Amino acid sequence: MKPVDRLTDDEFVHLVQRAVALPDAPPQLVQSAIALWATRPEAALAGVGQAAWRLVKAVLSFDSWASPPLALGMRAGRSDTRHLLFSAMGRDIDLRISPAQEHFALSGQILGPDETGLVELVGEPDDAARAQVVPLDTMGEFRLDGVRGGTYVLTLRMGGDEIVLPAIVVGATPT
Repeated sequence: MKPVDRLTDDEFVHLVQRAVALPDAPPQLVQSAIALWATRPEAALAGVGQAAWRLVKAVLSFDSWASPPLALGMRAGRSDTRHLLFSAMGRDIDLRISPAQEHFALSGQILGPDETGLVELVGEPDDAARAQVVPLDTMGEFRLDGVRGGTYVLTLRMGGDEIVLPAIVVGATPT
C-alpha cells in the first residue's frame, strides 16, 4: 500500500469511502474501552489503584523570594505574595502563596496538557489535620484557603501521574 501522501485524489477518495463503510464498534465495547482509561481520583485517594500512578518529582525553577537583588538604582520592595514556578514532565506549576487574615491562601495553575485531577496539600510530617484536597477546575486552576504557616508537600494527581513538589514553607518572612 502506498503512503497516504502519495495517493492520487481518486485513490484517496476510494480509501475514505471504504473507511466510512466500516461498521461502528458495538456500544458496550466502546463503553468498556472508555472505562479502562477513566480517571477515578477519589479511588486513588482511598488507596485503590495507587500502583498505577507514575511518580514524578517537580523541580523548582523560580521563587520570587529568592530572586537576586535589583539592579543599581532600581527601587522596589518584596511583595507579601510569594510566587513559585515548578517544572515536571512537560508541565509547569504556577503557585502563589498570599497572606489572608491569620492564615494563607495557596492558588495555582497547571500549565501543560489539559487534564482533570486533584491537588493534595499535606503538612509535614504527614499532618492529617492540616491536609486539604481540592479538584482542578477546567482551566487547571486550584485554590486552597485557610492554610496555616508551616512546611507542606503539594501533590498533583492527573492523567496517571502523581507530581510531587519539593517541600514548601508557608508563612516564612522574606529576607
